[in-house]
Amino acid sequence: MDFDDLVVALAPPPNRIGKSDGEHEHHLYEGAVMLAYAMHILRTQPASEVRIHPDGEHAKQFGFGSWLQRRGYSKTSTLGTTSFGGRYDDANGKTIVINPKSGLGDVVADVGDHIISAECKGGIINTRHPGQVSRLYKGLCETVGLLMATASPGRQVAVVPYTESTYRLALRLAPRCALAGIELALVRCRGEVVEIPGCDDRVL
Repeated sequence: MDFDDLVVALAPPPNRIGKSDGEHEHHLYEGAVMLAYAMHILRTQPASEVRIHPDGEHAKQFGFGSWLQRRGYSKTSTLGTTSFGGRYDDANGKTIVINPKSGLGDVVADVGDHIISAECKGGIINTRHPGQVSRLYKGLCETVGLLMATASPGRQVAVVPYTESTYRLALRLAPRCALAGIELALVRCRGEVVEIPGCDDRVL
């Protein structure tokens, strides 16, 4: 999987100048993480449809409809009152439904006799700013917490951007998350999904 338009490069605010690798901050927004994980499910699982449930803020940060159209998806129906909500189909019989409705899980798919339900967070992936690094940490912990507070419909997955720090944290969390039936996955800047094994006994 190789997408060159998931990351949005923005000039940092004054308090974060010089705190990123490169001149610009690379934002992997939550909406981009949702789309990357939805595409990962369609590519790796026997699923023909994935449902994404963003809110208005997600859509302001990242253009769901235009991104899908660049991937060969056509909007075949409208869902809700937003311009981006609806059903998007490609020529291979794959469907992504964008339903701007909260409380349903960020990314959901029926796979065989079970459901995959993912909670996602975004973040700045090239930052060294302590506050933004902390936000990446908190994002992973929040997604795990949300899943623990939700009745499991099948497989539950916490999905956040891949950075060196989120990878190290995910390795530490994975064994305990596995005991709770929660999987961890990290999205790289071009859409590759790194699934973290639940039985890794390395200490970092």
